[in-house]
Amino acid sequence: MHFAHSPQLWRDFPRLVPGVLHAKGITAAASVDDPTRQLCARAAARNAEGGGQESGLPQIQAWRRAFAELGLKPTQYRCAAESLLRRFRKEGALPRIHPLIDLCNAASLAFAIPVGVFDLGRITGDLWVRHADGDEVYETFAGSEEHPEPGEVIFADDARRAHARRWTNRQSGHSAVREETGEVLIVVEALHETAPGEVAELMDVLADALRTHWAVTPRSAVLTRQAPRFEL
Repeated sequence: MHFAHSPQLWRDFPRLVPGVLHAKGITAAASVDDPTRQLCARAAARNAEGGGQESGLPQIQAWRRAFAELGLKPTQYRCAAESLLRRFRKEGALPRIHPLIDLCNAASLAFAIPVGVFDLGRITGDLWVRHADGDEVYETFAGSEEHPEPGEVIFADDARRAHARRWTNRQSGHSAVREETGEVLIVVEALHETAPGEVAELMDVLADALRTHWAVTPRSAVLTRQAPRFEL
């Protein structure tokens, strides 16, 4: 299988910087308390210096502009990183879900960049980030099914299942990481001016944590318009 963004997305969002990481051997038994605490402390320090308003961060502003271009109200539909930052600012912590999700959520907080994690055992064929036709099936975390709006940006596989809606807004419960998950695809996406360096750093942080805490050797790449595919 492969992962890629559609040519139309690259045309409309030429500043897109996607990082992709593939790993096998994931378990729910790993302990990531130390890196998670360090990443959350980094986010808290940045919030304290900047007044705590995530809407002023260039990473979040870039996603708000992208959502507006797609016809979405940025204060109604927020990228996943902004939603996490808002919750962290209000509650001072994030709930524990699964060691890998906890790590990726903390990394998303620290870098203010959306990080999606998909259970590859729940994905059929290739995975594309593309505009929806409208007949794809999206499963919520509650188990109900929805259909994306035609033209909405989704993560879609060959079975026409939508694994995320409104681009970086909301993932699907169908391919969410669970206790039995063993193989994952992690997708990092940014649109701001300094994204190339920050996405590369974020990918290094995640890869190092996977090697240290899961004893796995991940494969990763930062994609470009000239090299847009990640082969698994």
